[in-house]
Amino acid sequence: MAGVTDLATLLATMDPVLQEGEFAFCTLSEEAFATSQPLEPLGLFREAEGVTVILPVEVAVERGFVIGTPLRWITLNVHSALEAVGLTAAFATALTREGISANVVAGYYHDHIFLPAADATRAIKALKALSADT
Repeated sequence: MAGVTDLATLLATMDPVLQEGEFAFCTLSEEAFATSQPLEPLGLFREAEGVTVILPVEVAVERGFVIGTPLRWITLNVHSALEAVGLTAAFATALTREGISANVVAGYYHDHIFLPAADATRAIKALKALSADT
């Protein structure tokens, strides 16, 4: 099934869903990451400075990792194509108007937004309003 590329369709059908739990972005050296197995992160990304892992807060705390602000996870349930243009800009703008920071992870099928836990309800409201206005 091909992903959606039309911005109006993406926005109108994005269906934001707040996932259960709180998450943390943690960073580890390659060596620490290798010895932390089995870690099973929700997501990971390798950068020159270290490995970023996305973990449930309770796992990060249990492992003794430094965490910042607990984050909530919103999934946009529309199957957005990787080559779609404008979706990230549109929802980032809507969240910016509300003063909400967003850390975006794009999977093959969906976009995922991690934001401060305290802002989750306002973020869902802003995203649903954006969708309804399209």
